[in-house]
Amino acid sequence: MRVGQQPGYVLHARPYRESSLLLECLTRDYGRVGLVARGVRRERPRWPRALLQPLVPLQLDWSGRGELAALAAVDAVAAPFALDGESLLCAMYLGELVLRLLPRGDPHPRLFSAYTETLGRLAVGAGTAWSLRRFERDLLAEIGYALASEREADSDLPLDPQAEYVYFAELGARRWRGESAVLRLRGSALLALHEDREPVPADLAALRRLMRHLIGQQLGGGSLRTWSLLAAALGRRDGPAAGASAVADTDRESLPE
Repeated sequence: MRVGQQPGYVLHARPYRESSLLLECLTRDYGRVGLVARGVRRERPRWPRALLQPLVPLQLDWSGRGELAALAAVDAVAAPFALDGESLLCAMYLGELVLRLLPRGDPHPRLFSAYTETLGRLAVGAGTAWSLRRFERDLLAEIGYALASEREADSDLPLDPQAEYVYFAELGARRWRGESAVLRLRGSALLALHEDREPVPADLAALRRLMRHLIGQQLGGGSLRTWSLLAAALGRRDGPAAGASAVADTDRESLPE
């Protein structure tokens, strides 16, 4: 099978055999694909290594079947997204989410668009926390675990923005009745997510806790490496992540730690 001129991004690259790279890519029409870029670690590679990096909008050609295909051509279609500090860490988080939750060969054009849009929002300094919550919402919906964020689970009544709810992954939101609950949040938080409008900071913080729990369930109780990286960055005052650590003094909920 030969695929040509497919929009995509490199999510991760690692050495493969003596002179090649193994690429994990997100593409518009084929979802996540594994590609072998042969000979790019030689002194005179076929393609510049700078092209085969995350954050570069690409046009990809490949051939072959099965889990790994051979990269046949690659071109940049736009400049790389300019990210650093907090925004770069968040882009790493997006990439790890896709790698861990999206199987190979499962096309999701809407998720591809959401990924591109989120990188663009991060690049222009849009609200980090809200940008990530939107992408998490869209990713869960694309893999079949959309949030029930409009109506009460037990009564089917519209959510009350001022009411307190407990969210159950299998059922949705049920009114809080005073019991101990980790996933407790106001109806306004879920409605904001459903209506795609940025919530107030307290609701945004509650959505972060909810999304982390739901993503953890999809990981079988595991975690993401970028959660640890973000936590470490917030704990440091010096070094490469100093730009992200400054957030610790203002709004720790703005990162997906």
